[in-house]
Amino acid sequence: MIYSLNGTIIHTEPNAVVIECGGVGYRCLSTMNTLRTLPRIGEKAMLYTHMIVREDAVELCGFADQSELNCFRLLMNISGVGAKVAVAVLSEFTPEQVAVAVSSGDSKSLTRAAGVGNKLAQRIVLELKDKVKNIVPSVSQTSSSGGVILPEGNITKAISALAVLGYSPDEVTPFMTNMDPSLPVEKIIGETLRAIGKK
Repeated sequence: MIYSLNGTIIHTEPNAVVIECGGVGYRCLSTMNTLRTLPRIGEKAMLYTHMIVREDAVELCGFADQSELNCFRLLMNISGVGAKVAVAVLSEFTPEQVAVAVSSGDSKSLTRAAGVGNKLAQRIVLELKDKVKNIVPSVSQTSSSGGVILPEGNITKAISALAVLGYSPDEVTPFMTNMDPSLPVEKIIGETLRAIGKK
């Protein structure tokens, strides 16, 4: 399994980038959100990767950060979602936006992604929500580390949304204790992910 690529960008195209590492050019299927963050051709870049092995092909998918990679893997586990559909979803939405849509049951917004119809959008929401319904309660959270009770509202919604991305309440609550609960859910999620990344 190739965990990541760190090299020089030698080519980009819609939903793909080629990075040269040690004289070998690796073509990675990628999202528009990742492509927008990459530097210009000829400059260095690093991508987290996911390898897809099929009978007729081996394909690499590359992502700017681990939250996008984690969200891609969750989407790939859903029946009817292949690499192209998962990339389409993450080209239209950030991982935070996917998490908010799933945790709020908003399947309609997911249909904005290419290749995602109503039934598939509903399946994405159902299957990802099922992964967290036993992890995240609908009441305010208590941090096991410090016993700090977090306010309900957007903080609790953010905890539910982050659970969709694979983070447990115990992992994220320490980073939320001093956050303003009136902040938008997506901003709380984004700041929490940045804080986790710096840890």
